[in-house]
Amino acid sequence: MDTKKLESLLGNVKNGNMSPQDAMEAIKHLPFEDMGFAKVDHHRGLRNGIPEVIFAQNKKTEDIVSIANAMLRRSGRFLITKASEYVYKALTEARGDRQEAIDSKKIKFYPEAGVISYGEKQNKKGSILIISAGTSDLPVAEEAEATASFLGSKTERLYDVGVAGIHRLLSHRKLIGKTKVIIVVAGMEGALPSVVGGITDRPVIAVPTSVGYGTSLGGLTALFAMLNSCVPGIAVMNIDNGFGAGCLAHKINTIKTG
Repeated sequence: MDTKKLESLLGNVKNGNMSPQDAMEAIKHLPFEDMGFAKVDHHRGLRNGIPEVIFAQNKKTEDIVSIANAMLRRSGRFLITKASEYVYKALTEARGDRQEAIDSKKIKFYPEAGVISYGEKQNKKGSILIISAGTSDLPVAEEAEATASFLGSKTERLYDVGVAGIHRLLSHRKLIGKTKVIIVVAGMEGALPSVVGGITDRPVIAVPTSVGYGTSLGGLTALFAMLNSCVPGIAVMNIDNGFGAGCLAHKINTIKTG
């Protein structure tokens, strides 16, 4: 449940369109719903603006479906990361008393990123630019974009503009200058965020990927390069953490001032 949904519910009670008993039924699982194998935090979106997200890795498919349905009943939306096509099919084909109806127009599956979203916000705000160094970095870049878009931020892509052909990046300086927040995803030596940070005053969120040969050390080389950037003010995510970058970028993009 998010702020708008709760405000709508309380407004319906005030206007007499909903009984207090029905409202109590709708919110009785706040702050969390104990499902035995999981405690689903329906209150998180109200507390910090980012609802609980299902991390599918190492979870049973039937448990993922059950958690997604619990979220769907309370908020009408869910986001799943590190998901497989098998999980996507299980969600869309599941049947049973506790199975919520899945609208095929509301569910999205990003196979490269392993992300499943449902009930993505339609009124997008601001502008987040996702830049990837190479096409091998696309799964992480796509996870970042899917997350930010689900949360309600407007996103744009600029892919395959790594430092080996820096002219590809520089030809898009106008686009880089007009966006509000920039996510830069890179593996190998991880130099691209420093280059981007050196040509813009926009907030830059760097995401190292595990892409590269031996001494890239599964993304550690890129991570160290980004942490040691001589460009001040760059935020650095964990290796392959496109989800975290999408959340931070959305918060910056939609921050209220005054």
